[in-house]
Amino acid sequence: MAETSDDVPMADSSYCQNELKQARQSVESNSSLSTSSEQDADDGTYMDNSPWVFMPEPVFIKIFHHLRARDVLNAGQCCKRWYKLSKDDYIWRNYFRHEFNVDPSIPLKRGAESWRAEYKRLTNNVPMVMTDVLTSHSHQVLHVSFSHNGKMFATCSKDGFVIVWNSAYPSTIRDSYDMRKLSWKYTQFSQFNQSDTLLLVSGVHFGSPHSTSGEIAVFTLQNGFKLKCRVTNRPYDIFGTWFSDQHLLSGDLSWLAHLVNSSILWLNKANQEVDSEHTPVRSQMYKFYNRNASSIRAIMVANCPWLSDEMEEQKENEKGTEDGEKSSDEEPGTSGGGERRAGNPLSHFQMNQDVDSDEEQEEGADDGQDHRAGDNVPYQLLVGDQADYASPIQYLQEFRQEYEESCNESSDDCLEDDEDDGDEEELSDGEDDLDNLCPKYLIFSTGSKTYTPHQIGFKRITSVNFPRRLDPGPSLRERIALRDRQRERQEIMAEMSPEDVRLQYILQNMVPPMVPDWEHYEAVAGQFDRVDKLIDLHGHIIGMGLSPDHRYLYVNSRPWPKNCVIRNPLDPPAIAQEIDIHVIDLMTLKRVGKMLRAHKAYTPNTECFFIFLDVCDNYVASGAEDMHAYLWDRYYGVCLTKYQHGDVVNSVAFNPRDNEMLVTTSDDYEIRIWRSLSKAQKLGIPTFNRACEFRKQKGNRSPPQPPQQNQHCMRSFV
Repeated sequence: MAETSDDVPMADSSYCQNELKQARQSVESNSSLSTSSEQDADDGTYMDNSPWVFMPEPVFIKIFHHLRARDVLNAGQCCKRWYKLSKDDYIWRNYFRHEFNVDPSIPLKRGAESWRAEYKRLTNNVPMVMTDVLTSHSHQVLHVSFSHNGKMFATCSKDGFVIVWNSAYPSTIRDSYDMRKLSWKYTQFSQFNQSDTLLLVSGVHFGSPHSTSGEIAVFTLQNGFKLKCRVTNRPYDIFGTWFSDQHLLSGDLSWLAHLVNSSILWLNKANQEVDSEHTPVRSQMYKFYNRNASSIRAIMVANCPWLSDEMEEQKENEKGTEDGEKSSDEEPGTSGGGERRAGNPLSHFQMNQDVDSDEEQEEGADDGQDHRAGDNVPYQLLVGDQADYASPIQYLQEFRQEYEESCNESSDDCLEDDEDDGDEEELSDGEDDLDNLCPKYLIFSTGSKTYTPHQIGFKRITSVNFPRRLDPGPSLRERIALRDRQRERQEIMAEMSPEDVRLQYILQNMVPPMVPDWEHYEAVAGQFDRVDKLIDLHGHIIGMGLSPDHRYLYVNSRPWPKNCVIRNPLDPPAIAQEIDIHVIDLMTLKRVGKMLRAHKAYTPNTECFFIFLDVCDNYVASGAEDMHAYLWDRYYGVCLTKYQHGDVVNSVAFNPRDNEMLVTTSDDYEIRIWRSLSKAQKLGIPTFNRACEFRKQKGNRSPPQPPQQNQHCMRSFV
């Protein structure tokens, strides 16, 4: 027999031994027993009297189509000819499309070696095996985030602790801090800065049940886990985010009138230790107008280097004909043409289009997808649960073309290389990382029809002017004198008639004070910043995540009933139990994909909470309220796996340096770490404790059962 080896670990000799034995016996019975038989076997040929030599390859391929993938790999170990046929890409394309239910119109992912290699990737390189269960938190675990170098991850919980873990197996605690010492109720969000030297932690203050007071704390990760600064944050579901390596964004909320408020976003220094009281540590960045009791929430920043090219193109277009289109007050934007231009990536749309026309087109597309999603039930669980299904992400063809171009290279030139150990020194001057700023998008959720977030807002950031010195203003003596003069003037005018007061202002060449009409945006628009683009998702937004190259935004949303009418902004429509995932291209600000009827959420619209999702180069993962987390392939759009927990799964996170490692957190107080089959085998971890796969098999086979004596060897409690 020819000595052939296959690197696909699916070829397990324990399966289909009868078929393999019969095939080998058939070959041996038809082969000559002469001394030249060994040489013929090594050459992969048969004797003239063997019937196998007359069987054409299409017949072999047709026979292989009736076998399972594992059986074909086992058959390929018989001889060289069968080995060659077992690697035929036509066979593996059919296996791939059938088992993973991939749309036949989707071509092979650019850069992939073959369909067989893709089959192997989705079988062996998807996080599947539960390798760690961490139980150090004593309450619900709300969030998990990874460092950029992949060596650490941080978790936040309702027990008030933030814990930093080492990601190497087995995971151990690196640092922790009890935020209840700072009058925090619990921690809810964390994020590492680009150099992995600082950790941003967002939390909720103690207060009344309806209090929106929160705070952001920054910890240093070098030379001990020490508190560096604290920043107020209102409302707390703004979360906060890093703007640059040494600056972070926080929020504030002030009410102006009934159901009308303003959201202010502040740019803060992470290092607030200054030598002078005139050195600023924060600066107001934007001030937005909110109606119907809505507010800015869940802010994030995306690095978008392509915006600089579009700004230059827009300046050239402004020299030509002027565009007469104007944006509405609710959805303001800059004007521009809708034509494409050549470049890398392939094409661009102008940043801002009319929102109304966009929504009409997208609603039409969504309607078609709704019908398709309702008619087709694409997945069958491997474990035999015939009633449990998950839906694929339906992408536009434009997305796949753009994704193929950028799958092997990052389109974000502003993201730094993190190959170092993260031990580099911090910037001595806080303003250094704001110089030569890469164009960015400020992304947030908001609303206009009701107080619940149902819109995604985009604000283009091209430059930031952070003051280096505060204007001290008048001295204390001058302020007291000014206050006394104002009081005297108010007392005098209080005794005068309204007409005399008006004439007095005219004689002094002064403008009489006017009370702003806050309820009408047009009257006070000059006091607020305009949003460049708003995308209405017609549902309650409960999660957002950026792709690693900051090109695509994935959004979790629970849709409203179709054609619903909102009459009271304080009484939002009922929301569906199904969670939709929307995919938005930040280069065109268009929706390029949507997934329907996938993971579940059950809380009502007045109590629903954030469910975090994460995106890596190959996969998309999200938590859900049905006690599972879900994972999809980014390119093919198919749901591959669901990860079981004992309660609501609040957050998921991929290791940015290893897409085969996924961390999930849940209300069951546990943090579970999942690794791929190949990684688990390399680490010597038993692979019986697996997640549930969404695959179609030719024969239902029960999953491997763990041995009784090693039932708990998978759990590493910390």
